[in-house]
Amino acid sequence: MLTAVIFDFDGIIVDTEPLHYRAFQAILEPLGLGYPWEEYVRLYMGFDDRDAFREAFRAGGRTLAGHELERLIEHKAAAFQEIIAGGVPAYSGVVELIRSIRGRFPLGLCSGALRGDILPILAGLGLSDAFDVLVTAEEVAASKPNPASYRLAAERLAAAFPERGITPPTCLAIEDTPAGIASATGAGMPVVAVTNSYPADQLRGAFLVVDSLADLRLETLQQLV
Repeated sequence: MLTAVIFDFDGIIVDTEPLHYRAFQAILEPLGLGYPWEEYVRLYMGFDDRDAFREAFRAGGRTLAGHELERLIEHKAAAFQEIIAGGVPAYSGVVELIRSIRGRFPLGLCSGALRGDILPILAGLGLSDAFDVLVTAEEVAASKPNPASYRLAAERLAAAFPERGITPPTCLAIEDTPAGIASATGAGMPVVAVTNSYPADQLRGAFLVVDSLADLRLETLQQLV
């Protein structure tokens, strides 16, 4: 029986992946470490900022010290804030779906993005108070596809709602990337995947794959767990 729903952020609630790509390139291109959008989609999408910078330096044959990594993350976060200053639209139907679940089931957000990147966008969409639990990049040592972030989200939901009997198999994750699916299933959760970022044939491992959340109803989600 369904006890909670956990949403990914980038690629599920808003289409911020192109914006993150622009912010990364603003930092990496002056260092001679830029890469094309196709490479971002193939390799980097689903990484948190920490692992994305590590991979870019590894691919470029460069070493990256810990203090330099933190500086790069700060600069990329500032570039991202400038890019989103004008607002970011939500994917069709997702705000309505979140509001239809809110109050009936606990809601979590599990993202490889920084909390500072997420909160302003949620505020702009009127979703500041929509999620009972947020797990963001700062709180786990390894990004998706590692299952740590989804395990932590389930643990926090279970602690916040002890009367619900929340366990990973009764949580439903909503994802858009192979890395996200691997993370959620690795934590023991069934997944609904949306083809916002990848075609259906690359979203193997999801219990259900849909083209949009606009036509998805809570009643359908309840039948999947």
